[in-house]
Amino acid sequence: MEKSLKKTVDKKSVLTKKKILKAIEELERLYPDADCELDFTSPFELLIAVILSAQCTDKRVNIITRELFENYNTAEKMLKLSVQELGVLIRSCGFYRVKSQNILKTCDIIFNQHDDKVPNTMEELINLPGVGRKTANVILSNIYGQEAIAVDTHVFRVSNRIGLANSKNVLDTEKQLMKNIVKNMWSKSHHLLIFHGRRVCDARKPKCNICTLSELCMYHKRRGDS
Repeated sequence: MEKSLKKTVDKKSVLTKKKILKAIEELERLYPDADCELDFTSPFELLIAVILSAQCTDKRVNIITRELFENYNTAEKMLKLSVQELGVLIRSCGFYRVKSQNILKTCDIIFNQHDDKVPNTMEELINLPGVGRKTANVILSNIYGQEAIAVDTHVFRVSNRIGLANSKNVLDTEKQLMKNIVKNMWSKSHHLLIFHGRRVCDARKPKCNICTLSELCMYHKRRGDS
């Protein structure tokens, strides 16, 4: 994931519901296998992986967790580590000191208050240290099968560029996407937008020349008018 959720373009409108549906259908055609790219075998592993993914790529997180989860794949096992020991194991993911502290605090809550199980409600999840709405939505969607749109940097950027939303902050973007996309496509759309952001709609140099959404995209139209 990228370093920051910088503001998207200023004056622009949202696509019509018909065009939004068309855009989602095209993304489905482009990425039929779009899914979570973090490696995990349990709810706990995904939770830790998503916490680590802040300011870090999924590829790097998968390298870290491949070794980490060999010995510490539950909250109980993770609590055997000190903040410093865990920091050494996750050092290459960035912000490792803060992440180490949050992970161990979260493990303590999961082990002592939730019977070593990852909570399954938004309210409980966002009370865990290091867990915000994005992380909570990833867990609710990928683990518990609830329709949710987790707005990470790719979803934020791509949805506002295309015109699926029109906001300068993450929460409003999430609310608008929930309104503009049919509910049974929320979780799928999250993955589709991430895939497009990683493969075509790059933050600095979007590949508009090869993007099959260019005829719909508000960002592309505006660039053409400038």
